[in-house]
Amino acid sequence: MTRPVRLLLDRLPSPIGEILIVTDETGLLRAVDFHDFEPRMRRLARLHYGALALETGAAPSLIKKAFTRYFEGVTDAFTALTWRTGGTPFQQTVWTALTKIPSGQTITYSELARRAGKPLAIRAVGAANGANPLSLVAPCHRVIGVNGALTGYAGGIDRKRWLLAHEGAL
Repeated sequence: MTRPVRLLLDRLPSPIGEILIVTDETGLLRAVDFHDFEPRMRRLARLHYGALALETGAAPSLIKKAFTRYFEGVTDAFTALTWRTGGTPFQQTVWTALTKIPSGQTITYSELARRAGKPLAIRAVGAANGANPLSLVAPCHRVIGVNGALTGYAGGIDRKRWLLAHEGAL
């Protein structure tokens, strides 16, 4: 992975809280999180990019427009976004598998493990899902428990419920 030279942090309002958008100097999306989880996002940024500081800066309009459109009801608005983030090859595989879950649908952790090519690694897939630095874009909120329970969303269960209802999955 090519390390970025700069990381820029932008903020965007949403119906479920301010969104934090991290891009690099080329405009490539690197991370997304909610404002109340900024410390977690900064920890992940340090883990993936070392001492590179997050500077205040505008995200490209294409990225901001995708978020605006998503919250306006175009729930597949992120499919055209290009992203690159740190993480192990296994995590990258899981995060890429998340992007393949269609809007309005949910899958279980065991199904995510199967789609990531590791059908017996359900717990490891769950951990990778929980470390997802691209909230909404790699839609980890679409992964549910085997019994249909809304479990394990880093942005909080209330947001997960809202997102799934917004997408028509509830």
